[in-house]
Amino acid sequence: MKVYISADIEGITGTTTWDETEKNNQSYNIASLQMTREVNACCGALNKVGVDEIIVKDAHDSGRNIDHNALPKNTRLVRSWSGSIFSMVEGLDESFDAIIFIGYHSPASSPSNPLSHTMSLKVSKITINGQIASEFLIHAYIAEYFKVPIAFLSGDKGLCDEVKKYNPNIATVAVKEGIGNSTINIHPELALELIEASVIELFSKPLINNNKDLPKYFTVDVEYYNHSDAYRYSMYKGVSQVNEKTIQFKSDDYIDILRFINFCL
Repeated sequence: MKVYISADIEGITGTTTWDETEKNNQSYNIASLQMTREVNACCGALNKVGVDEIIVKDAHDSGRNIDHNALPKNTRLVRSWSGSIFSMVEGLDESFDAIIFIGYHSPASSPSNPLSHTMSLKVSKITINGQIASEFLIHAYIAEYFKVPIAFLSGDKGLCDEVKKYNPNIATVAVKEGIGNSTINIHPELALELIEASVIELFSKPLINNNKDLPKYFTVDVEYYNHSDAYRYSMYKGVSQVNEKTIQFKSDDYIDILRFINFCL
């Protein structure tokens, strides 16, 4: 069995302020260590149930946050960014038996995490077919495009609740909850135990592809904080400007949508 893991940091237990997520800050070391540990708990669980190959995408900021020395030997780690339109799931394709998301967070405009955002801090909200889009949703559609089962997600409670609404068959573990500019976090060791237990339970039985069908048509609205960004990115071919801060792009091909997102975010 071959499993893909995409890992972010803003949904890791403990992370609360932006300086904790940025390299060269003292508090970042604690967050990046916990990010590594939560990914490792997932990898260890997969190995306990006999997974052969694990690909991990370090999908936060520079893409250089996870300590590979702390992961099992059968993991391959994707560091930094190639420029692929698949972004946080770079390298995902039909050959994978499942995908897991670790440390994911609520989308831009959500009050569920003080670090809520979607792909870029330039945007105040993104919707796909009228639904507020998280980084999970954008990349879940890629998994559905390749027909790779979405098995598990850990992150903040707000996102976990949204994932269950999106597809109740996806297992989730909420490791934190955001209230205003604060977070309520479960103990780091408990996060590891819950992730491990959930992944073991999930993969100890045959994995069924319960993915939703990919939408047949996409309308994406991107609302920026600054009107100048909306004007600039309205120059992308096929984009219309809805108002002074919002642009819109439509297509029946999700690859076109990904090209748009990667250019305009």
